[in-house]
Amino acid sequence: MQLTILGSGTNLHPTRAAAGYFVRTDHHLLLDFGPRTLTNLLKMDIDRHRITHILFSHFHADHFSDFITFFFDALIYTKYGGGSRPPLTVIGPKGSKRILQGIMNTFPGFSRVPFGVTFQEVRDGSFMIGDTKVSPRTMTHVPDLHCVGYRIEFRGKAIAYSGDTMYCDNLVRLCQNVDVAVLDCSFPANKPGQAHLHAGQCGQVARQAGPGRLILSHFYPVAEDYDVRGQAGEEFDGMITKARDRLTIKI
Repeated sequence: MQLTILGSGTNLHPTRAAAGYFVRTDHHLLLDFGPRTLTNLLKMDIDRHRITHILFSHFHADHFSDFITFFFDALIYTKYGGGSRPPLTVIGPKGSKRILQGIMNTFPGFSRVPFGVTFQEVRDGSFMIGDTKVSPRTMTHVPDLHCVGYRIEFRGKAIAYSGDTMYCDNLVRLCQNVDVAVLDCSFPANKPGQAHLHAGQCGQVARQAGPGRLILSHFYPVAEDYDVRGQAGEEFDGMITKARDRLTIKI
């Protein structure tokens, strides 16, 4: 099992791509697809045409917008480039099908795709992708938008990805005893913002859930001015990593 951080920032962060995480199990999975993450995926020499499943936490632009470029590229590659790719499954919370079908209907040619495409909406529960177990859980982010985090389990190893969230019981459950927890650390503890975790809360979640390793990610620019790793460490005495783009971790 392998995790590659394609983007550890937000929509217009000056030095980081927005949210995106590549997970290799028996399938090639992508968790979110924010702006500039596709460029980092290409820099990592990851074959984008082998990605079989994209799992969205929610549909804010900093978690989603590079999907349009990726999908158009896949369409051109298979229609005119002489290549082929396996079927693509796009997974997300409630409302995903409406948004994705709207994209398909808006862009000319998107409705005539020469490879299989399936849209799937998920709520709390578990399902299998081959030998990989995926467990979405509802997070608390903003009103009137269903947001989920994902727990990915494969061959006795587990990753939790929070997506965007505030502190909530479901987040602690999502991260319980995983090998790696990737958490929304948008703000430093002394400069908290709305609708997201700050560094101290990331440490609190880790202390309660007991992951083997805490990865802080999804930084707003203000987080760069403070020691967010140290702030999280005031709550959690385990291994803490401040994410950076294109960091790869074997689990």
